[in-house]
This record gives sequence, structure tokens and C-alpha cells, in this order.
Amino acid sequence: MKRQTTLTRLSIVNAEFFAFHGVREEERDLGGRYQVDVDVWYDTMKAVVSDDLSDTVNYEEVLFLVNEHMNGESCELIETLSFDMASAIIDRFAAVRQTTVRVRKLNVPIQQVLDHVEAEITVGREA
Repeated sequence: MKRQTTLTRLSIVNAEFFAFHGVREEERDLGGRYQVDVDVWYDTMKAVVSDDLSDTVNYEEVLFLVNEHMNGESCELIETLSFDMASAIIDRFAAVRQTTVRVRKLNVPIQQVLDHVEAEITVGREA
């Protein structure tokens, strides 16, 4: 009999940051508002049975990692920022099979009325 596995998606939605990323110098000097979403997929069977935090992906630790990138070295592109965070999550959490990170820039310094600009990237673990 094959062992049953479960693949769970854990989502962090609209984590807000004030950070200093962007192509323009004023964006890096004055900063702006960002939102970040993170989805991680992993097998939760051990955690479901044990109901123990040490057997799962701790979303507080994921948020800590996201915060390090949002408040760390400045990136010009939100695509780079998204990729760096997704790669760091895959590297840090062995249980994570795949992660998707979305970064939304809320204060876009262009002469167009819009809600936000968003970059999304998915990084998976090699089998």
C-alpha cells in the first residue's frame, strides 16, 4: 500500500512594508509602500498528525525572511525582489516543494492612475 501524502498551500496575504526599492533615485531615497503575498506548498501529513509547530513550515519564520529582503539591500526591480525571496524560502525550508511570491508596489511614480504594479514568480524544488 502506498503512503498517502498531502500537499498543502499555506498563504500569507497582503503583508505590508515601507521599503526603499526602485529604479528611480527618489524611490530608493524616499521609499514607498509594498505588499507581499507568499504561497508555499509542502507535505503536511506529519504536522497534521502531531499538531506540532516543529513539524510544519512556521509562517512567522517565512515572514521574517520576507522582512529581511524587504528591508535589506535595495533592488531596482520588483521581479528581482520576488525571485530573491522565493529562492530564499526554498533554500531555508527543506519541506517546501514550491513557492510563489507576489510583490506589489503601491506607490508607482509614473503619470498614470493605477492601483499597483505586481510581479509574481514561482520557484520549485528540483525532484
